[in-house]
Amino acid sequence: QVQLVESGGGLVQAGGSLRLSCAASGRTFSSYNMGWFRQAPGKEREIVARIRRSDVTTYYADSVKGRFTISRDNAKNTVYLQMNNLKPEDTAVYYCAAQQKDGLGYNYWGQGTQVTVSS
Repeated sequence: QVQLVESGGGLVQAGGSLRLSCAASGRTFSSYNMGWFRQAPGKEREIVARIRRSDVTTYYADSVKGRFTISRDNAKNTVYLQMNNLKPEDTAVYYCAAQQKDGLGYNYWGQGTQVTVSS
């Protein structure tokens, strides 16, 4: 069982930056692929970025490439999402999630943190 707690959301002006953190409980954090997702009002949840457990290979949605950076610190059981040059369309609730096995769904989800970008 893994519990995930996000933090770092807030209100920021367009062009600003935020860093989201996701702290995981348990001693097996390093064995999970980790992802950041977001859901804007009236829209479906979408993946923003993910990072693999082993080789820390990363993936980014086209909409955030070059602006967002995902990283992880296995010693701290934490995954981060650095968000730069934020745009109003980045406004959403951001969730982190843990995936135990490649190719399957994400097993554990955090409660989400609100990010609001004003124009």
